[in-house]
Amino acid sequence: MEDSHHHPNDTHHHPDDTHHHHSNETHQHQHSSSPPTSGTCCKCGGPTTFAPPAPIPIFSPPPTYRPIRAPAIPPDPNSTRAIILTPVPQAQKVPILPPPYDFHTPTKRIHSADDIRRFHDSFSGKNFLGFVVALSESIRGHKISDECHQSPTILSILSILDTLTLLADETPRVPQSARYGNVAYRTWHEKVSISAESLILKLLPENLHPAAVELVPYFGDSFGNASRIDYGTGHETNFAAWLYCLARLGVIGEEDYPAVVARVFVKYLELMRKLQLLYCLEPAGSHGVWGLDDYHFLPFIFGSSQLIDHKYMKPKSIHNQDILENFSNEYLYLACIAFVKKVKKGVFAEHSPMLDDISGVPNWNKVNSGLLKMYKAEVLEKVPIMQHFLFGSIIKWYV
Repeated sequence: MEDSHHHPNDTHHHPDDTHHHHSNETHQHQHSSSPPTSGTCCKCGGPTTFAPPAPIPIFSPPPTYRPIRAPAIPPDPNSTRAIILTPVPQAQKVPILPPPYDFHTPTKRIHSADDIRRFHDSFSGKNFLGFVVALSESIRGHKISDECHQSPTILSILSILDTLTLLADETPRVPQSARYGNVAYRTWHEKVSISAESLILKLLPENLHPAAVELVPYFGDSFGNASRIDYGTGHETNFAAWLYCLARLGVIGEEDYPAVVARVFVKYLELMRKLQLLYCLEPAGSHGVWGLDDYHFLPFIFGSSQLIDHKYMKPKSIHNQDILENFSNEYLYLACIAFVKKVKKGVFAEHSPMLDDISGVPNWNKVNSGLLKMYKAEVLEKVPIMQHFLFGSIIKWYV
């Protein structure tokens, strides 16, 4: 994973772009009939017939698989090198926000690479990433079904997610000619917006009710964008930010972290997959073939942590269908791979070369630390994603 690559150009696309999702990808060339020497096709990076898999993860040449809206842009070697050389993000304790409070509507502050640097140099930037690492460490070596402490707050959050799932069941997709972006999603999103404040107030002790003005916007941005009918890692980051705010307010504590991942985040992921499939959400700012996944990043971080030091499951085990079928209900990483294989047809190495490369990394520890570095570089340091991120008194700008 130290050699993981990712292209730096994260772009948003207009929802009216027409495209075909993960279908009809064809090789633009014929494989040579001479016996393979390297085991990978020199043109597409796909495996050649009967060749053994390459033992060392080397990033493959551009595959012929094309993402749904834009040509795949290969990773920038300089950006990749920078990721490899950065230190692995470390867990941090989340200090409880002291009174007097100054809760106010959070606003966008990030417009440039300089703003990104300011954010990452600030306490909020460092502490938020430290919180994500702490969540990852809390689930290390644990299965999803393992017993964990579930506080009343955790149960309330699960109940909120159940409510949103119920709203989706009550909001069926509508017939339309466009294959992507079913407009019924806007109806669902509006129902969520209307009920968000009352749902969140139930989580908060009375003295913290004024904090809802900051919590509601992060919560509202956690499930995708209503006008573009899309969802991506920026929205997922908002959900993590919402949880981080609850930790800053002392509403969830460190003892809750395992349940935050194994109960709350698992349920959030189930809800998002339901919405992705039900309303055919666009991937927001997708990296296409050069990305990890069209929609998510955090479950790969948490999931790789779960598998650290596992007796027999290694990164290469993702290619074993039996393992995926038997264990994806217990391990988030395997669940992600199983889901990718379900929605994307064709050769795995072609539609998901990044995940294929990671499967060649020798151990989960390296995968986990590499993914953490990549999350910082490819999500939290990207202006097109973070320009939508909000700052108030809980997650402060430039402090």
